Amino acid sequence: MDSLYPSPTSTLYYINEYTLLISVLLTAKSKEKKVNEITKHLFKKIRTPRDMIRFSVDEIKNFIKNIGLYNKKSKNIYDLSTILINKYNNVIPKNISILKSLPGVGHKTASVFLSHVSNVPVFPVDTHIHRMMARWQLSDGKNVKKTEKDAKRIFNKINWKKLHLQIIFYAKEYSPSKKWNVNKDIIYQELLRNNLLEKFSRKVNHRNHQKIKMEI
Repeated sequence: MDSLYPSPTSTLYYINEYTLLISVLLTAKSKEKKVNEITKHLFKKIRTPRDMIRFSVDEIKNFIKNIGLYNKKSKNIYDLSTILINKYNNVIPKNISILKSLPGVGHKTASVFLSHVSNVPVFPVDTHIHRMMARWQLSDGKNVKKTEKDAKRIFNKINWKKLHLQIIFYAKEYSPSKKWNVNKDIIYQELLRNNLLEKFSRKVNHRNHQKIKMEI
């Protein structure tokens, strides 16, 4: 992964911690490209919680109406901003439990935010990572929660922040959900050549996990 993406950085548009949190929240059930199109205009006038609450929920709704779940997101954004002002003095807590208590902030949103702004050990799992963990047979793919647990067990904690982005970039470029060309999937082919894929099952052992850890 380091040879492909030595210094990965987020492609999500944001200006500061607050705009990052809003951007991540907006990506739920929405394409990052569309979110970036909206936030590049939105963040010209809104960069802080106080900026946000100058507008009504309906006005916020109008700003983000071209992305999924905009009705719910606009209310959550307004309420979240109000809480940050009244309870946290405009400072976003770096505690995952507190973050998850904020309107519209689920486990993945909190984890992605923390991976960008803190050294809290998190490994956010989105649809791309979930897909890759299943294709590489490092997780059974039952649910995102299980995939995250498996990823944290398999990969070295020191690499989590970088690897999170690397796997996403790799998945988009070499192993998309649709029109997947197995022959162009470098890591998948490497696993096949080393007969590693067939070794992974529900009975996967720690030794094999260590081998995959080094390969990736």
